[in-house]
Amino acid sequence: MGGVLGKDDSPKKGWIPETKLEAKMVEAMQRRAAEGSSMRSFNQLILKFSKIDESLRNCKTIFEQFDEDSNGAIDHEELKHCFHKLEINSTEEEISDLFEACDINENMGMKFNEFIVLLCLVHLLKDDPTVHHAKTKMGLPNLEATFETLVGAFVLLDKNKDGYVSKSEMVQAINETTSGERSSGRIAMKRFEEMDWDKNGMVTFKEFLFAFTKWIGMDDNEEEELGDENV
Repeated sequence: MGGVLGKDDSPKKGWIPETKLEAKMVEAMQRRAAEGSSMRSFNQLILKFSKIDESLRNCKTIFEQFDEDSNGAIDHEELKHCFHKLEINSTEEEISDLFEACDINENMGMKFNEFIVLLCLVHLLKDDPTVHHAKTKMGLPNLEATFETLVGAFVLLDKNKDGYVSKSEMVQAINETTSGERSSGRIAMKRFEEMDWDKNGMVTFKEFLFAFTKWIGMDDNEEEELGDENV
C-alpha cells in the first residue's frame, strides 16, 4: 500500500486522536482491520444501500421507546435509561462521551440518525454478548449484521489499516469500482468531502457513519432541523 498513499497521508503516522472515544474507535477499527473484510468493493456497499436503509429504519421502534417525552430527540438521561434497558455495560463517562460525540447539532438531544450512529459505535466498541441479545429481543435480529456490514465497509476503505480513511484511500476504493479515472476521482473527492466533516483530512468511523446516513437518505425528513450540519 506504500506506493499508493500520497503526501496527504503523511500526517497519519503521527496522528493523535482528539478524544478518548476517537482513540477507542481507532483501536477497535485497527483490530477489526487485522481480521479483514468480506466486502470486496465500494460498489458492493452501494448495492446494499436499500437493505441497510430498511434495517436501520427498523430501529425507529427503539428510538421512540426511549424518547420518553416524545420530542423527537433522546437527551442524556433518556440515553442512560436506554443503556440500562439494553443491558449495555458502560460507565457514566463513556455514556457522556458517546452522547457528546453523536449529538452533532449540540442541541442536547440526539435525532434518529444520530442515535443510529451511536448504536453502531456501541457495536464496534462492545463485545458483551448481552448487548447483542438485548437488540434481538427488541425485534431487530438483522441489526447486528447491518452494523457488521458498515464496519466491513470502513475496513475496506482503510487500506493501510490505521483506523482512519484518507483522500487517497477513498480515491483508490472508488477507482476499484468505477471506470474512467477522471470521473472516479471527482466521485471519490465528493464522497470524501461529505465524510470529512471537520476538514482535517482524516475520516473516522463516526464521520463515515454520519455521511452514510445521509447517503441512504435517513435524514431526508429532518432537513430543516439538520440544515446547519450539511457540509
